Amino acid sequence: MAIATGGADDTAMSDINVVPLTDVMLVLLIVFLITVPVALQTVEKLHIPVFKSAESKDKVENLLITVSTTDAAGHSAGEPGFQGASRNGQCRVYFDNVTPVDSQELYNDAFKRLDAIVKRAGGADAIKADPEKIPEVILRADVNAPWRCVAGAIWNVQAAGYPTVGFISNPKPVFSR
Repeated sequence: MAIATGGADDTAMSDINVVPLTDVMLVLLIVFLITVPVALQTVEKLHIPVFKSAESKDKVENLLITVSTTDAAGHSAGEPGFQGASRNGQCRVYFDNVTPVDSQELYNDAFKRLDAIVKRAGGADAIKADPEKIPEVILRADVNAPWRCVAGAIWNVQAAGYPTVGFISNPKPVFSR
């Protein structure tokens, strides 16, 4: 090992002392040589339990509704050639986000669904005793759907007995400068 003491010219020393670096590398090598075989050991007979998935009887079944309109050409969402909802289009309401319904069908289907949930819970008194069992209506509306379509859907489900209507929205993207 050489030691530079400087000289008459007092220039900066450009030699790197590699001894501490070598010591650290040797210690890391020993640590990895010990830990890698331990980490690679596998359990030969691992029995993972398999459970059949079943719907919970206590789970609140929220009603999902989508509100949109026809496009300028009269096409509904999901049809070929649909160009997007139009403010002047006809209202389209989808029960459980899939089944297209009119106002009367929305009321009837929502009432039947809520009535079945109340009966399964043990009647209206059981529902009133535990507000967590009261289902909600989750409504998703197209940004171009006029308020008359959204309000009509809300009125029908509240008339069917659903006390709470929540809205799903997509947040605006945040752009940083």
